[in-house]
Amino acid sequence: MSRFWRGIAIFAIGGVLGTVFGVALGFFFFPYVFPPPAATEQLAKAERSQLIASGTFIHANPSDPVHYGNGHVSVYESTVFLEPDFEVGPGPAYHVYLVPKAPIRSSSDLKDVTFVDLGGLRSFKGSQRYTIPPGTDLKNYQSVVIWCERFGVLISPADLTKAMAAM
Repeated sequence: MSRFWRGIAIFAIGGVLGTVFGVALGFFFFPYVFPPPAATEQLAKAERSQLIASGTFIHANPSDPVHYGNGHVSVYESTVFLEPDFEVGPGPAYHVYLVPKAPIRSSSDLKDVTFVDLGGLRSFKGSQRYTIPPGTDLKNYQSVVIWCERFGVLISPADLTKAMAAM
């Protein structure tokens, strides 16, 4: 093969690899660059019937600037409600979990723990509601956790405090 064709082949392979790498980076960074708008869901009066517990999301690992969270969460008889001040750092495949353990401070704290997956996080900030599956005994759950399923990483935990009326 002549030098000319070898140079063309290397250039073509480099172009293909560069394109693949660029597309992969684009998919990875998309939620960071173009996050969805803040959520503004509300609770109906019937859903606010009885507050069971509430908590505050924390930045579990302050040395990690990407995985953080803050704001409040309220747990009602059939709904987990992320309050309007809720916010987490953007990322892929976040889910909301009800966890029967507290305190949760690292990813390893969820090892061998059975949790209730309430579904994928719809927005990185703002009020959102998640339906609790029927038959879930809320007395057994002490935390709400935002978890990244794609990478198996704790994003932000909230320890729940039982409401006075629920005690």
